[in-house]
Amino acid sequence: MLRKEIMPRQDWEAIAQENGFIFHHVDGEIYWDERACWQFTLEEVESKIEDPSTELYALCLQLVDEACARQETMELLAIPEGMRDVVADSWRIGEPSLYGRFDFAYDGTGPAKLLEFNADTPTSIYETAYFQWLWLADMVAAGEFPEDADQFNRLHEALIERFAAIVEPGGLLHFSGVADHVEDRATVAYLEDCAGQAGLETAFVDIDHIGLTDDGRFVDPQGHEIAALFKLYPWEDMMREDFAAHVAGSQTRFIEPAWKALLSNKAMLPLLWERNEGHPNLLPAYFEHSDKGRQLAAGPHVRKPYFSREGADIALFDGTGRHSGPQQGYGAEGAIVQAYAPLARSGENHAVIGSWIVGDEAVAMSIREDASPITRDLARFLPHVILG
Repeated sequence: MLRKEIMPRQDWEAIAQENGFIFHHVDGEIYWDERACWQFTLEEVESKIEDPSTELYALCLQLVDEACARQETMELLAIPEGMRDVVADSWRIGEPSLYGRFDFAYDGTGPAKLLEFNADTPTSIYETAYFQWLWLADMVAAGEFPEDADQFNRLHEALIERFAAIVEPGGLLHFSGVADHVEDRATVAYLEDCAGQAGLETAFVDIDHIGLTDDGRFVDPQGHEIAALFKLYPWEDMMREDFAAHVAGSQTRFIEPAWKALLSNKAMLPLLWERNEGHPNLLPAYFEHSDKGRQLAAGPHVRKPYFSREGADIALFDGTGRHSGPQQGYGAEGAIVQAYAPLARSGENHAVIGSWIVGDEAVAMSIREDASPITRDLARFLPHVILG
């Protein structure tokens, strides 16, 4: 594993625009960054990222199964009491998952360490599935990489296959998110295109424009019933809104299903450690106010609110210095402490590895870099290549 500085494609911004990648810069800062790439061997990817991801996902499903049978575990995971049956029922009837992304600390030495699981609404999917693959094809065509250069990346194909497997053909699949959020809208549009390639009929509805009939069915602004809905909108927010009271009776099938709320929650990390203590790909993690949590916090550690996103309200102590993510008011439900694991580093660049799960299978890898050891909203996306 190494970081390799390279020359960007001369016309990469025009290529991005032509391919609908409109958020390659965010707030004037570069987001897609092909001035460098991360290089791996096939053995590194297969044994250090792909295989552990598959194993960890199986452990996560075991945790979901237990949580859905125990009110106490639901409470630990901050699932509102009125939504616990909704979560458990979605698991019991086998509502399928579409995708998720593990975030790992891995620097090419030792096992990858799980930092968290973006199980409900992970983004950076278009740039992973499509644009970094296009970059590799262009680099090979230009002679910058040999013909046998590869990527750990069948995310695009896997998404199409998964949509075809979990949604009945012939029905209308609605897609929803915050329409005026550029990245979210582009992400939803990409997933909608994948569903279309799977042979499904699709329609977009702004999350704020979903209506409710007198008999409790969700409908779009045209009055069409929303029988199935992909929503790029987190369950932890939905569960605490007036919207939540109508979920159980709506008969709408949600993608992701409600049980994913148990995993898109950093409170699952102490439970996963408790049940699999010593697992080489897990870090010690405890609830903040437990005895073990206080002991861990005396040394290098990371404090994480249950529902923090993009590094917000995270505090990191690496043994010498303290770092903080942007303050956005997360943490009312509680926080966990997790042992510190250094990210791969090259100069001032700290890289976190994303490992994508579709269905039950690890299918792709993405890499985000930040000048901070806490990966934040404006962390850059760098492509990767497999050589050797």
